[in-house]
Amino acid sequence: MTLGVLAVLAMAFVMFAGFWTDWLWYRSVKYSSVFTTTLSTKIGLFFVFGLLMAVAVGVNIWLAHRLRPPLSAMSMEQQSLDRYRMSVAPYKKWILLGITSLVGLIAGASAAGQWRTWLMWVNGVPFNQKDPQFHLDVSFYAFDLPWYRFMLGFGFAAAILSLIAAALTHYLYGGLRVTSPGARATAAATGHLSVLLGIFVALKAVAYWLDRYGLAVKSSDFKATGNWTGLRYVDANAYLPAKTILFCIAVICALLFFATLWRRTWQLPVIGFGLMVLSAVLIGGLYPAIVQKFQVQPNEQAKEAPYVEKNLKATRDAYGINGTEVTEYAGASTTKDKTKLRDDADGAASIRLLDPNVVSPTFQQLQQVRNYYAFPSNLDVDRYSKDGKDQDTVIGLRELNLQGIPKSNWINNHFRYTHGFGVVAAKGTNADAEGRPEFTEYDLPSKGGLGGGDYEQRIYYGEKTGQYSIVGGPQKEIDYSDDTGEKTTSYKGKSGVNLSNPVNRAAYAVAFSEPQILYSGAIGEGSRILYNRTPKERVEAVAPWLTIDGDAYPAVVGGKIEWIVDAYTTTNGYPYASRTTLGDTTADSLTAANNQRAVVAQQNQVNYIRNSVKATVDAYSGKVTLYEWDTKDPVLKTWKKAFPGTVKPKGDIPQALMDHLRYPQDLFKVQRELLTRYHVKDAETFLSGSEVWQVPDDPTNKSGNAVPPYYLSMKMPGEQSQAFSLTTTLTPNGRDNLSAFVSVNAEAGTSDYGKINVLKLPTGRTVDGPKRVQSQFNSEPSIAESIRLLRGGDSEVEYGNLLTVPLDGGLLYVEPVYVRGGGLKYPLLRKVLVTYGGATAFEDTLDQALNKVFGADGSTTEPPDEGEDETTPPPTSNDPTVQEALDDAQKAFAQGQEALKKGDWEAYGTAQKDLEDALERAEDAQAAADKSAGSSGKPSASGDKKTEESSKPSSSPSSSPSSSKSPDTS
Repeated sequence: MTLGVLAVLAMAFVMFAGFWTDWLWYRSVKYSSVFTTTLSTKIGLFFVFGLLMAVAVGVNIWLAHRLRPPLSAMSMEQQSLDRYRMSVAPYKKWILLGITSLVGLIAGASAAGQWRTWLMWVNGVPFNQKDPQFHLDVSFYAFDLPWYRFMLGFGFAAAILSLIAAALTHYLYGGLRVTSPGARATAAATGHLSVLLGIFVALKAVAYWLDRYGLAVKSSDFKATGNWTGLRYVDANAYLPAKTILFCIAVICALLFFATLWRRTWQLPVIGFGLMVLSAVLIGGLYPAIVQKFQVQPNEQAKEAPYVEKNLKATRDAYGINGTEVTEYAGASTTKDKTKLRDDADGAASIRLLDPNVVSPTFQQLQQVRNYYAFPSNLDVDRYSKDGKDQDTVIGLRELNLQGIPKSNWINNHFRYTHGFGVVAAKGTNADAEGRPEFTEYDLPSKGGLGGGDYEQRIYYGEKTGQYSIVGGPQKEIDYSDDTGEKTTSYKGKSGVNLSNPVNRAAYAVAFSEPQILYSGAIGEGSRILYNRTPKERVEAVAPWLTIDGDAYPAVVGGKIEWIVDAYTTTNGYPYASRTTLGDTTADSLTAANNQRAVVAQQNQVNYIRNSVKATVDAYSGKVTLYEWDTKDPVLKTWKKAFPGTVKPKGDIPQALMDHLRYPQDLFKVQRELLTRYHVKDAETFLSGSEVWQVPDDPTNKSGNAVPPYYLSMKMPGEQSQAFSLTTTLTPNGRDNLSAFVSVNAEAGTSDYGKINVLKLPTGRTVDGPKRVQSQFNSEPSIAESIRLLRGGDSEVEYGNLLTVPLDGGLLYVEPVYVRGGGLKYPLLRKVLVTYGGATAFEDTLDQALNKVFGADGSTTEPPDEGEDETTPPPTSNDPTVQEALDDAQKAFAQGQEALKKGDWEAYGTAQKDLEDALERAEDAQAAADKSAGSSGKPSASGDKKTEESSKPSSSPSSSPSSSKSPDTS
């Protein structure tokens, strides 16, 4: 008994620990109302529906037992059951209590899971939009219908369980007979069971009636368009009247079952039930099939067009794409003035050469500083002001990396190494002469003046912070290291849960399965435990009714680092709007490599979505703040009623934060997927399928996944200035030419924020899409050979984001090319690919590539510094050995070009080997000359910079011979 009591107490404390730690955490983040509202709703639903189910089943078992017949002249069947009755008799009450408790617990647990449905039904706010078929407010389908369906399902379950329990009880006590002669059921059993069957059939009648409204949100496979939601011709003209007729039949059938209380015969109810089943087959199945076959298919477009128009309008409204502007775009420039085109190219966009999805290893290598720091695999793009001008900036946080700590143990992992430190940022549009990022925020502690320069740099909450930490107690934390040695700190924030209380320590020891929390001497007065530390986890916990964007991004705001998280309200009940699966729609080539950036967990289908909330998480204190963003969203208004005080009004967003808010990627991915079909507004074109587009695969890799959208400051046709935008390209279904260029204004706080523009390319001629452009890059002989040379030795070539910019009727494509070589583990920007109007360039800098493509120098092009631009001929050396080697290199290069023109690959290979040998001789001779000059106190003619990034020539055959030199000899 002692062991049993201890086991029960242990189980009770385990359950208590889970509840108690949850309560402490919600209280620590000041969202205890979310915890109490959610918990009270679940408890209320559990007890109400659990009790209803238990009472329904229990009452019917009791009634069946009460209506049992006297056991006189028992048959053989009853004699065989007698021993069961005798064994049950002493425990009847306990058996009844056990059965009712079991079904009550199951029903209650199921009902508790419907807390969202209940809260939306109770707090539902009207959309003030009516569906086109039944003219009911959209809120009926979004908030009311799901609850009615749950109630109906509960009613069916209660009726079926009660019927089974009553039938078994009647059989056990002789009210029903299977093998005995005479009547199969007593009058009491007949009346009882017929009433239960009548309730079941009555519920079926209600189901038929609700099914009528369900047609407005029903999904079906429509071969003309694929996934379809809403009524079609056959639904409105066959299924809808069929459901009404079946409703009437079910009502009559239910009345016949109830009538057996007086008639005491099953004849009419059975006939009625058979009629209902036959009607369901003929009216509900066969008749619609006949209508579809003989009325719809011969003239499908004419029949379906009115319903397609309803679907078009509803879908565009539900996904926020109804304001999309589709503009015809020529796809080719007619301007003859190349100088003007070249100048326009500079103003069309701030071309971002630094790809945030490629350069994370470069940040890691150059700015990691300590092994126990790390950057996310995908960095972020934001805007920061420098010298009074906004510029696109690639930004990442130096977060904690436990895999890099010197020695892994419980104290180090959870007490000493607790946080990251500092922001690292670089210009998005530039790289230095060696291909490295031009950092605007760097070193440890970070400096550079980002966000005003003075901000809290410690990062206790971040995307890579998955483990718990215990801070603020007697154990000091590693802060950072500098030239003077290792610095320590102690957390001064109010985040986390205080562990001074022994009950709290015991609860967390159980909750985290870590007994050392209970007795460790490293925990003392002031110790606090931090957990749920990723921005996504924290926002999901305090707002479980929101769907969270896959990409949280950091910003330096108001003297602190804030994580900005976009959050969505969704519903699956918008009538006529087609559904989409978030996990599939938001997947692309980046999410395939890094699942944290996608809404992969959200595999549920939705047909309405709004970016209704902007959330922030303080990287130091962990404070979560929810700001209302879409002030008209009825779903958000509903949740605000359910959880009052949790969401701050939009007007409370400080301007410093507003400057860093942007249009979310996942929402744009959903919208672009819908726009592939719903950019058309007329039913005839929609049904023909002639204007169906698709999101192209990412041409820069072979993953086969969709190309991600890119943030870029650019100027759309007709606009006077650049705006921070999110862009993508679309291609025809099954082809690689370009159909459309899509951009959305991503600059929060502006009047055009969220405005989607589609530049539609002509269908009469072919305009190259991303895959064709990439193929053109790869197939041009001079570029292909240069790429081959860049890949020499152990070097690897990585393509950055292929950016598309509308320019004077044409499309400018720009792609940075990175090289990992010479034993380096990180990529450096080496070349830039540019194409426009059929002309292609592969040069060391963007300016050079644009100059070559347009055949003119830009007015803003700065002359290259001597010794920094590899395409600039080096100074002539006075050393005869160096000069002789350079002459040999010139000759070998000319021979290679001649062989290339003739297609003589053997001669070309020999010339390339001679070129490499000559360059190596020149490098060795120049090094000797530099050494000699240095010993005599004279500066070297070519400078004394040596780079470890390349030990092989990286020439382009399309450049001048002197550009074939190695970077080491510049």
